[in-house]
Amino acid sequence: MSVLRVLGRPLLASMFIAGGMEAVRKPKELAPVAEPVVEPVQERVQALPDRTEQVVRLNGAVQVAAGLMLATGRMPRPAALALAGTLVPTTLAAHRFWEAEDPSERGAQRIHFLKNLAMLGGLLIAADDTGAAPSLLWRGRHATRDLRREAGLLRRSVRATAGPAGTAGRIRAKLPV
Repeated sequence: MSVLRVLGRPLLASMFIAGGMEAVRKPKELAPVAEPVVEPVQERVQALPDRTEQVVRLNGAVQVAAGLMLATGRMPRPAALALAGTLVPTTLAAHRFWEAEDPSERGAQRIHFLKNLAMLGGLLIAADDTGAAPSLLWRGRHATRDLRREAGLLRRSVRATAGPAGTAGRIRAKLPV
């Protein structure tokens, strides 16, 4: 594994672990900010808890777990996708710069919004990073190609041996017993 991956994954995960711990410990403080995003999602996704505090805590727990997985290199691709999935509603809830009245507040929220977009980009790159190992798609394509090549070799081998064997069988059939 490269040094960049060893250093980069924990750095990227650190923000999610810290933010997730905060959400798990103090969901009531974050619930009012999350309400505009959680409510429409709860209407569409019946599996989510009924209370906003529970959704905030669940989101935080996913961030902590996936952040730790990404930081330690355990299933980093699914962990990065899980973090990306939690980052979108978090960003839409916490950094609604378009609703801010004060210009300085609007600017600060815009910076946080863009920072989260940058983190989302990093997570998407991490989700695509195979760690220099071939992806499942690549391995599948190459296995298919190898099987086709082997089948062709087998077919040629059978044809090459079937001709002389058939001739020998015909000659043997004509010989007296």
